[in-house]
Amino acid sequence: MLKLYYARPSVYSRPVWLALLEKQLPFQLIPVDLSGEQFEPEFLALNPFSHVPVLVDGDFRVIESLAILDYLEARYPDPPLLPSNAIALAKVRMVQMVALNELLPAVIKLLVHDEGSSEESANLEYARLRAINTLSFLENLLGDSTYFAGEQLTLAEIVAGTLVYRMPSLGIALTSYPRLNGWSERLLLRPTWQQIELSPEEWSSFKRHIRVIPKVWERRRRQRMNALSQPQILTECSHSH
Repeated sequence: MLKLYYARPSVYSRPVWLALLEKQLPFQLIPVDLSGEQFEPEFLALNPFSHVPVLVDGDFRVIESLAILDYLEARYPDPPLLPSNAIALAKVRMVQMVALNELLPAVIKLLVHDEGSSEESANLEYARLRAINTLSFLENLLGDSTYFAGEQLTLAEIVAGTLVYRMPSLGIALTSYPRLNGWSERLLLRPTWQQIELSPEEWSSFKRHIRVIPKVWERRRRQRMNALSQPQILTECSHSH
């Protein structure tokens, strides 16, 4: 059986979780406590970069959410989550990439910002404008279609759909993007989306912790990198004698 190592609020885990549900595949969810469990030796054996998700399929494991999504699509193609038409496929890939490369960094900044300095205010405004620019692009790309690939739900929805609907809670209303707003509302009605939905308490808790956790992660990663460098240092010292 497929095993997904994940964290319930993780924006990288949730698309993979959704894809497994949409493909109706049997799988086991294995939660990872991101307050430190990802740095333990047992998990580092699965992913030396200490982050979720990790998919294990028999003797094969896959890290990085986009790689996992592509693996699932190739390994378990029915029902398909990628179109075969060139234009539709390009749209799906564009949505995936701008969601992760443009919208997600803006979302994270809007979540973890600190009030105070003029520099921080400028960074916050940049994040807001970055999010607005991405939403405008998605609104135009979607057009009057039900989904980005037409009538077929795809990885575009799987990836962007887990981010877009959160924008109002970050101070950016979707009323200025009526097509995207309708698209998002349709997704939230799907049983798969409802199955992974965070409760209001979980979302509030996540927003509180996201301000602290990155600092903890950075400290643990530095400790990890220092530990990894020790054998190399010892080897260099031994060769110098």
